[in-house]
Amino acid sequence: MSKINLVAPCLFGIESIAADEFRRMGFEDIVTENGRVLLSGEENMLARANICSRYAERILINVGEFEAVTFTELFDSVKALPWENFIGLDDAFPVNGWSINSQLFSIPDCQSIIKKAIVERLKLKYKINIFAETGPEYKIRFSIHKNRVTMMIDTSGDGLHKRGYRRNSNDAPLKETLGAAMCDLARIYPDTQIFDPFCGSGTLLIESALMATNIAPGLRRYFAAERFGFLNDKIWREERTRAQDLIRHNIDFRAQGFDIDPTCVELTMANAKKAGVEKYVKASIGDIKDFSAPKERCLTITNPPYGERLLDVKAAENLYKIMGERFVRGDGQKYYIISPHDEFEKHFGCVADKRRKLYNGMIKCQLFMYFKNK
Repeated sequence: MSKINLVAPCLFGIESIAADEFRRMGFEDIVTENGRVLLSGEENMLARANICSRYAERILINVGEFEAVTFTELFDSVKALPWENFIGLDDAFPVNGWSINSQLFSIPDCQSIIKKAIVERLKLKYKINIFAETGPEYKIRFSIHKNRVTMMIDTSGDGLHKRGYRRNSNDAPLKETLGAAMCDLARIYPDTQIFDPFCGSGTLLIESALMATNIAPGLRRYFAAERFGFLNDKIWREERTRAQDLIRHNIDFRAQGFDIDPTCVELTMANAKKAGVEKYVKASIGDIKDFSAPKERCLTITNPPYGERLLDVKAAENLYKIMGERFVRGDGQKYYIISPHDEFEKHFGCVADKRRKLYNGMIKCQLFMYFKNK
């Protein structure tokens, strides 16, 4: 098979971070759009993207794109795509997707027509009328935005934010992909010392440790495309071996977390063990009122509780005030704090050196970055 065109959906605000990562992986034809990155590569690169991407939500094969404003146009255009290059005689191919600001707005109708079009295409190619769909599952995903249709096949299965280490979490978990993006923006190195005074289930500590050690986030999990008949099994073995060889060992990185809830402390350490980074991660019971970053060079990166999820707004604002008092600047300390509160800086008591808009799921947030000495 020639080069495969891929789509990598990602959280709004981190498209450029994801694109830079794909360039480092060796991908070509990289284009960033709102909420996704377009790219292409050989078969092995599809496996590499799934295993190694820290920021993409999943990796999708881009089967084709076209304009459609009627169901007839949708049917004909879907039928014209080379589905037989991917889907085998016995393979299952459920259809799902979404439509925004388009004339084709009925999702059930679109699903039905797309399914019928693919069936009709495969009937012609395989010379049969009935498909048992008892084989591997190829999840067909479509997106329709302003009448532009993209037809895709999901190669990831579970979302890539599901690294496998966090089956349990606290009440307000930070998505792993967003946590990784925060660590990227904070610049994590093999000798970085980081702190998180609200460690929760340990996401920021673990993602920073995975980044410092260069452990691929998908190294310990399975992907849907590993059952795809058109992909050679050896590419997955080779890419896992490649990722394993790139791991940094015996580095000076340290990650220390605190949380007022003993359950969160236990959860952090359990998750760090599952992720294979327990050597670099420590967690203890601690109240933000007692927090003090060491005067030596260190980085504090955190997702404090906020009104929409855990605390009422007034309690969250009081918490920000305490943070402003405890997060002393001037001795090489840096602070990266994510919050959805529009007036975080006012309550924290200091204007950020830089801000970046990010999304935690559907919640619009800002990453407040404090990295300059006063």
